[in-house]
Amino acid sequence: MREEVGRRAVVERGKLIEFVVDGEVLPAYVGETIAGALTAAGRRVFRHSEKTGSPRGVFCGIGICFDCLVAVEGLGGSGAAWWRSGPGCA
Repeated sequence: MREEVGRRAVVERGKLIEFVVDGEVLPAYVGETIAGALTAAGRRVFRHSEKTGSPRGVFCGIGICFDCLVAVEGLGGSGAAWWRSGPGCA
């Protein structure tokens, strides 16, 4: 939900939760994309290309390019730009 306050938009966030990435506990808000949570936590590289080994992260930001693929609960190839964070999402 968005609300205008003066010239700035105020965004109401979901409940604060935590999720684990490579053994590190990171904060996220319910409903926020995994890519958004990772980026906010300072993570820019989500994986490395299998073919070239080059770093991959958010490129398009909407889940079309598949550079942001991550494993969610053991499911490989999940787009971090379109998966929403929430309870049970690790």
